[in-house]
Amino acid sequence: MNGPEIHVEVAPELHLFVPQARRLGATAVPTDGVSTLGHVVESLGVPLTEVGALVVNGREVPASHIPAAGERVDVRKVARPQKVTGAPLRFLLDVHLGTLARQLRLLGVDTAYESTDIGDPALAARSAAEQRVMLSRDRGLLRRRELFAGAFVYSTRPDDQLRDVLGRFRPELRPWTRCTACNGLLRDATKEEVADQLEHGTRRSYDVFAHCAQCGRAYWKGAHHDHLEAIVERALAEFADRG
Repeated sequence: MNGPEIHVEVAPELHLFVPQARRLGATAVPTDGVSTLGHVVESLGVPLTEVGALVVNGREVPASHIPAAGERVDVRKVARPQKVTGAPLRFLLDVHLGTLARQLRLLGVDTAYESTDIGDPALAARSAAEQRVMLSRDRGLLRRRELFAGAFVYSTRPDDQLRDVLGRFRPELRPWTRCTACNGLLRDATKEEVADQLEHGTRRSYDVFAHCAQCGRAYWKGAHHDHLEAIVERALAEFADRG
């Protein structure tokens, strides 16, 4: 780009996306006179999914704005909680976020997950077809125009990832209502209904069961229940009933 020069300042929360030289104050950025401001911002490394507002000379503009010479641009972070319009809030996670997917499902959040790498075009197409918010750490994927919506997952630690997503989107929490394996809805089941999935010790020790209506998996309060209960209690204490 060697056309009109603009001055861009990126919010501190978005500095991880831009080179260190562009992190302090407004940076002079050459443009080509035809590319949109959204394209310019993405060329700096910032996915538009993470931009809450683009403010030019004190006035908010759309990403389709064509920059003019000398404009001063503030790139602001997404406001929290972030509202998603056009469809019920539900998520799609890529192959690298399996633990986060299971934790969201544990909390009753509608969460689709691809356990194999099906490629960015297929993920973006599924996001659009099912109107799901794409969660990923892949910046290239989040720049795909066909996405219904998307969000960058900032941490590599599953517990921090969960807090980030819950804090950003504030989904309704309905723990113990979804299958952590397939995202299907759970229903109460008798011991007889799930007997073929139980070892002898389990049949003898437990009487309360749930059953996935989609994949048929059985659930009971087994050895890992205390750990799962702790995840649920932390999430409810911090994020339940917040609008």
